[in-house]
Amino acid sequence: MSETTPQNLKNHGRLDPPFHFFLVIILLANFVVAVVYLIRVPGFITAWLVVLSMAALVAASRIRQYPLKVQDRVIRLEERLRLHSLAPAEWRGQIERLTEDQLIGLRFAGDDEVVELAKQALEHNLNRKQIKERIRSWRADYWRV
Repeated sequence: MSETTPQNLKNHGRLDPPFHFFLVIILLANFVVAVVYLIRVPGFITAWLVVLSMAALVAASRIRQYPLKVQDRVIRLEERLRLHSLAPAEWRGQIERLTEDQLIGLRFAGDDEVVELAKQALEHNLNRKQIKERIRSWRADYWRV
């Protein structure tokens, strides 16, 4: 999706082609080849190649997960600050009750509806997907990892 395409619920997911369509496929293929090689030529070295292939898959997974977790922490802080500035003073104490999942869902809501959606999220225990489905005024986020 180009940054000129308006973002919405259906197209806001993001894939990183070098990671998802190259690195992951190569690492999975490498693991399959290593297992096949181990079956055909059993031995310490071929078993070690399977272990190294698994280690590469785990490393790639963790390398992807770490920036996503940092991004989630930043979103949590950003949304709490935004809600604090937009919510009525008497409701601000409720902001801390929102879960990380709810705050991440709220990040796509426009300023005009985020407080009401946050209230609904708490009242109805909405999850990220349910919050996104209720957004009327989508706030695009093109900076995601």
